[in-house]
Order: sequence, then structure tokens, then C-alpha cells
Amino acid sequence: MLRSVRVVLAAALLVVPLGAITACAGLRDGPAPVTAPAPSPLGPAENEPAAEIVAAAVGIPTAELRGKKIPKMGDVVTDAAGFVLYRFDKDTADPPASHCSGDCAAVWPPVLVDENLKLTGLDAKLVGTIEREDGATQVTLAGWPLYRYLGDKLAGQWKGQAVGGVWFVVAPTGRKNLTCLPTATPVPVKPPGASPAAPASPAAAASPSGDSGYTY
Repeated sequence: MLRSVRVVLAAALLVVPLGAITACAGLRDGPAPVTAPAPSPLGPAENEPAAEIVAAAVGIPTAELRGKKIPKMGDVVTDAAGFVLYRFDKDTADPPASHCSGDCAAVWPPVLVDENLKLTGLDAKLVGTIEREDGATQVTLAGWPLYRYLGDKLAGQWKGQAVGGVWFVVAPTGRKNLTCLPTATPVPVKPPGASPAAPASPAAAASPSGDSGYTY
């Protein structure tokens, strides 16, 4: 379900063309030593009756989206903590819909918001929200749902670029930022709690998420 979102512009809209920035070797560590938290469940209040408790929503809330430039990658979108945000090729923008849940959402936490969202360097007309299956409100940009990546440990990192060939850094326009691409397709980090030695099953290779395994 598509929802509206109230935004507050923090400064004049920043319109910066996506330049062809070279020298993409390696992944940039962000300047701020911010440790990426695990996806936080947004469950009911502790004093609610047990009968009212439902499955907790998974994601990382933010109060702000920022369009900015970072070294090597160029134009990106970050959350309030400075973490680079991503879009997923298997989602849809028209209509806006997320197809990342279960283990996928544990590795790529949806960016969650309420109706008040501060914007810096972004066009408010491009920003919206959708309601996820667990009831959480996920922010969208040009229709594309936005995510963090569990593999980014510092603000400004973009280790999720081109993971599985379907995850890409999102530009302030909502398009994929293809400025820096790895020479080989990266594999995703494992979901929290997964055994590091557990081999992928044949069923997992054919399934994007769910009980059969996580492959991207």
C-alpha cells in the first residue's frame, strides 16, 4: 500500500549531476567511526496484552535522508547516521513494492520512517513510503524502496555495491549509481545467526529468501 509522507526541507534542493568519477579500486571507509547496528525489531510496547503481540517489524528507522557526494562513488543518498542507502533490482517502482523479506531483510534492513521525514539535497516529490507486510513503513525514492546493508560497518562505506548483481547504491534521483562497479560480483554477508560453515543448498540457489536460504 502506497502511503504519503510529510517532509521538511533542511536546505535548498541540491541538484548535482552524477559525474563520471574514476579510481574505483577498493571500498571507501567512511570518515565517521559509526558502527552499523543490527536491524532493530519494532515491536509492540511491553505493556500491551500478550494477545495483541504480533511479529515484530524489521528495519532501521531514520529521521532524515540526505543527498550528498562521497569519495569515489560520487552522488549517493544516506540516512541520518550517514550510512549509504541501496535499491534492489527485484523490487518494483511502478507500483512501488518491496520483494525483500525474511533473511533478505535481515541482511538488507529496510529504511523505516514515520510521516515526518527531513530531507536534505533531495526532491521532495520523489520521496514516498510503502507499507511492508509486517506493518512497518518503508521510505521510497522515485518509487524504489530503500535499504541499508549489514556489510557496511562504517558511515560512508558502500560494500553493498553490485552485490549479487541486483543491489546498487541509489543516487538522489532514485536511479542506480553505477559510477564504481567491482570487477567481480560480490556475494552478500550472511544473515545474523547463520552458521559461517553452512553450505548453500540447491534449493537456496533458486530462492531469493525464505526458509530455503538466502542468496543475494
